[in-house]
Amino acid sequence: MQFNMADLFEAVVDAVPDREALYAEGRRLTFAQLDARANRLAHHFQSIGVGPGDHIGCHMMNGTEYLETMLALFKIRAVPINVNFRYVEDELLYLYKDADLKGVVYDTEFADRVSAVLPRVDAVKYLVAVGPVTGELPAGTVLYDEAIEVQSEDRSGFPERSADDLFVIYTGGTTGMPKGVMWRQEDIFFAGMGGGYPMGVPLAKPEEAGPRAAANTPMVSFPAPPLMHGAAELGSFINFMGGGKVCLIRRYTGHGALALIEQEKCNSMTIVGDAMALPLVDALAEKEYDVSSLYVLASAGAILSQPLRDAIAQRLPNIFVIDSFGSTETGFNGTAAAGSQPADGLKFAVNERTRVFDDERKPVQPGSGVIGRVAQRGHIPLGYYGDKKKTAETFVEIDGERWVLLGDMATVEADGSMRFLGRGSICINSGGEKVYPEEVEGALKSMPGVIDAVVAGIPDERWGQRVAAVLQTRPGAVAPTQQEIEAHLASRIARYKVPRFVHTVETMQRSPSGKPDYGWATKVLTEAAGATA
Repeated sequence: MQFNMADLFEAVVDAVPDREALYAEGRRLTFAQLDARANRLAHHFQSIGVGPGDHIGCHMMNGTEYLETMLALFKIRAVPINVNFRYVEDELLYLYKDADLKGVVYDTEFADRVSAVLPRVDAVKYLVAVGPVTGELPAGTVLYDEAIEVQSEDRSGFPERSADDLFVIYTGGTTGMPKGVMWRQEDIFFAGMGGGYPMGVPLAKPEEAGPRAAANTPMVSFPAPPLMHGAAELGSFINFMGGGKVCLIRRYTGHGALALIEQEKCNSMTIVGDAMALPLVDALAEKEYDVSSLYVLASAGAILSQPLRDAIAQRLPNIFVIDSFGSTETGFNGTAAAGSQPADGLKFAVNERTRVFDDERKPVQPGSGVIGRVAQRGHIPLGYYGDKKKTAETFVEIDGERWVLLGDMATVEADGSMRFLGRGSICINSGGEKVYPEEVEGALKSMPGVIDAVVAGIPDERWGQRVAAVLQTRPGAVAPTQQEIEAHLASRIARYKVPRFVHTVETMQRSPSGKPDYGWATKVLTEAAGATA
């Protein structure tokens, strides 16, 4: 047995088969039932030709089928690929091709998008559809329930697995289109899942997984973000490894989340920043829920603003709020130190694997005030799938040791904690979704009459940052309306990337090198948005 996700999960199943493992939208599964459904799907994949190393897209919203698919693919050494269900045709086409998908498991509500992409993606041969059929499905599609119904629920016929089997997470990142971060399963188990016990002692050997789970008092966790985000995937598997129950919600709302916590007696909840915290606070103000079982609220992927932290403290005074720092390329780095303020740049107590390096790749000395880039060593990814150049730029050797060097900027306090200052790039973080300005600018400049565009993030109470744009139009042209912009961009970029505020200028200011002046654009947009508020 190795530190392999399927091996570890099966060990937990055998130790606690009758414990409830998963709840989603009315379906309850014990560990034995979840394992049986994953085995059936794994046998289906094998029967149609999916094998070790094949990439299969998970183009679904949250549900038991998402985690069943991941488990099934791990069991046969294939690789699940998270697909952002908000993507439109061109973005899906890029991802399907970049990830070399051999198949896709998709929700039927996305059938039209899948059908539009497939004629241009020759490699995709296997299609499985989840959910009710209300229209025409792509040719060759097999219905999920029918696929697993005829298969065996035992584990026979699966290949021997390895700690080297891949766990790939596609991230929007800060430099354009999504990149596939390739992890060895053993590495992500320790870096992203805390060795099964992020708040305790990690497993020393894989054989401990079953006995440790059996000895634990089972936790009930609620990873609220879509499973297409790495934080939700990792959070789910952390709880599985501890023998606990995972609860999922298909479409996130504040009232829906609180009702789930009340019904399932959830102990912990994971969200992504203000965009998910605000509906929660608003719902608590409108209706009373019994959430006495909940004692941990963790934000990953986006920092909670101070007003939202204060509102949570007022509405949920007995909840322990955690801001986590990490990334798809590093896993978990640390948690916000007590008393630190988001407006000043949160201080994080980081683990011993995390460092901040200056421009000369020397460690930033505590209390020096020097700003550097955050880096991580030890259990780190192999690199980016299919991108040797980006891999070489991000995964570097420093003093004979391999590090992943991020675009996150920070300084080191006198007490050794790290003060996070933000992305060193021009990336916009809107509700946990990363938006790359140049991609949006290109889409805007395809509009008739628009000759230039610069996109930046401006403050937003709910989303943290709102995507906004400065436009320059051709002389005599009428500036496009918000409705026209949304209609034009609808087929080009995902909705969350579409600018929600646009300001037109006669002349676009650029840097001396001719590049967009993002500092100027942010200032102009912030002032203009304030004037129209």
